[in-house]
Amino acid sequence: MDQALAIAAQIGEERLIRYFGLVHAIQAGVVLVSGLNNHAALGDRVVFDLTGGAQIQGEVIALQARFAAILPEGPSEGLHIGARAELLFAPRLRPGPDWVGRIIDPLGQPLDGRPLEQGGAALRYRAPPPPAASRKRLGERLDTGLAVFDTLLPIVKGQRLGLFAGSGVGKSTLLSALAKGVSADVVVIALIGERGRELREFVEEVLGPEGMARAVVVAATSDQSPMMRRRCAWAGMTVAEYFRDQGAHVLFLADSITRFAEAHREIALAGGESPSYRGFPPSVSNLIMALAERSGPGPAGAGDITALFSVLVAGSDMEEPIADILRGVLDGHIVLDRAIAERGRFPAIDVLRSVSRSLPQAASEAENSLIARARAMLGSYAESELMIRAGLYAAGSDQMLDEAVRLYPALDNFVTLKAENTAESFTLLAEALARGPQNAPRAM
Repeated sequence: MDQALAIAAQIGEERLIRYFGLVHAIQAGVVLVSGLNNHAALGDRVVFDLTGGAQIQGEVIALQARFAAILPEGPSEGLHIGARAELLFAPRLRPGPDWVGRIIDPLGQPLDGRPLEQGGAALRYRAPPPPAASRKRLGERLDTGLAVFDTLLPIVKGQRLGLFAGSGVGKSTLLSALAKGVSADVVVIALIGERGRELREFVEEVLGPEGMARAVVVAATSDQSPMMRRRCAWAGMTVAEYFRDQGAHVLFLADSITRFAEAHREIALAGGESPSYRGFPPSVSNLIMALAERSGPGPAGAGDITALFSVLVAGSDMEEPIADILRGVLDGHIVLDRAIAERGRFPAIDVLRSVSRSLPQAASEAENSLIARARAMLGSYAESELMIRAGLYAAGSDQMLDEAVRLYPALDNFVTLKAENTAESFTLLAEALARGPQNAPRAM
């Protein structure tokens, strides 16, 4: 039955009428085409005939009274005035259950060298989120396999979190640990603008067979056009929505929203939009918020999308534009700190700067008490850390600080621990709060 629906969908997508235009001008990387402006729409794709018989595709980014402005998706050598351009219209995705365990590109084509069976329904890349009034509330707390996320920074079903980190501080490793550890039916990973050499390494080494067994990886490498990099995030979310509508709980990981916004900036500036927000166009704010709103709890009768969006922050600047926009629409944020990574503690989570807005509802009264005490100890130590390391702290002058100094090695080590479930995680936290440095819990 599914195969019959897929065949019917393919027949329905066949173009009975074909529209052609001619290249009128090529300026600043944008191609103006006449003859298509009455049929084309924003987001439609166009294929150009190049000198020598080759072809190149592009995307409509602006429309004028007489011309359609198209941004090519690759090198435009051989494109000339008068070249023929054919309108392909907007692409659609047709996800199916066989996509689990596969690597695809933003257009739904396989990247792992094996045939990929398409699903029946053709889905839009930029679908609206579920109606706000009909969405479910956040669900139950999820086991993650990492003690710090089971306790101090809990993740609940349908929650949206941001992972804010600089380059080289363990972001990809943490994402892969969550992809393998978080309780979910399907994991959808959008790798936006990643280095090409890292894709196979991420899939085979970082994610591994265990993670790929329930994952769909959507990838657009850094050398691809900004249209493909931007479409990668939309494609990943569309795949996640497909499984959500089948009743599944989906974990969606996007790495990274910064590259998604940078790709949109290239397209928007080429289309004539003015940069106003530290070089980003005004439309980037709505673009990011619209993507985030598509995740979260689904409507009644559907599943949920628990989402983790990574953001590259230069110099740990949480006020940079993309981080600031995204933080305002999320249900919490995780901050990775380079100084912590440089002293060898991974994951390099700055617990005090990180927050999960699922608390206190996600924990019991006793669990919230443990969390509050752990944060109080870490906060007290952080306030006086420079003085302590400089040897200026005199034991006995502050009872709470004395306790914080005694417990800090165990609490710092606690962030590195793995656990089978939430109950074990809280047991480890209670032990860390009861122990001194001489018998801190072991790292995993």
